[in-house]
Amino acid sequence: MTKENNPRGLHVKVKKKRGLKSSSRRWIERQLNDPYVRQAKADGYRSRAAYKLIEIDDRYQLLKRGQRVVDLGAAPGGWCQVAVERTGSANDDIRVVGIDYLEVGPVSGAEILLMDFLAEEAPERLIETLGGAPDIVMSDMAAPTIGHRQTDHLRTMHLCEVAADFAVRTLKPGGHFLCKTFQGGTERDLLDLLKRNFRTVHHVKPPASRDGSVELYLLAKTFKGRRDEAGPAENDEDDEAGPLG
Repeated sequence: MTKENNPRGLHVKVKKKRGLKSSSRRWIERQLNDPYVRQAKADGYRSRAAYKLIEIDDRYQLLKRGQRVVDLGAAPGGWCQVAVERTGSANDDIRVVGIDYLEVGPVSGAEILLMDFLAEEAPERLIETLGGAPDIVMSDMAAPTIGHRQTDHLRTMHLCEVAADFAVRTLKPGGHFLCKTFQGGTERDLLDLLKRNFRTVHHVKPPASRDGSVELYLLAKTFKGRRDEAGPAENDEDDEAGPLG
């Protein structure tokens, strides 16, 4: 990480102000002192989340030129930016399609649908816009938190399950699936689905995930292809959660 916005690496503190909540002040302070936030501004990425995908891809070599990619929960667009760079997607040959119910500013080389992925027509629209089956389905979706850890976990797990179902129904053979979940136990049904349909399944926590964050990424590699009945998993691997390195 570079230190151009804080060249001496000093900790920046935000003064207490009338009307500014303590939680808001802590969030601003954290942002100002986060090297990934500073680096994202320097590199032109929409958010620090771009480095999570970069770090995962650097290790597992998922994104390749010419591939088709679906980005679920694309806002604010950082993952789309990385996918465009690494696949060579261009405005005259779109290879990256994102979707979010939040508005996302245009990303050159990507098409982003403004709609809820849970809408019935969303999967068909994604594949139609992409122009073919995806090589990679990736999801950084997380349900809005309410502060109750178990409820927040279950709501995000539901998004993981829907994203995994979409991946299994649309991926090319040999494709990959990456989604965000929370530590606290991955639902067994989801893991069983992935192990039946992919060669390997990994739990990954990239360095760009903040210290103390409960987020974790589930990576299923090498889709076996659709078949009438899934047989027993072959050469499955379920890595323990841990940092990249």
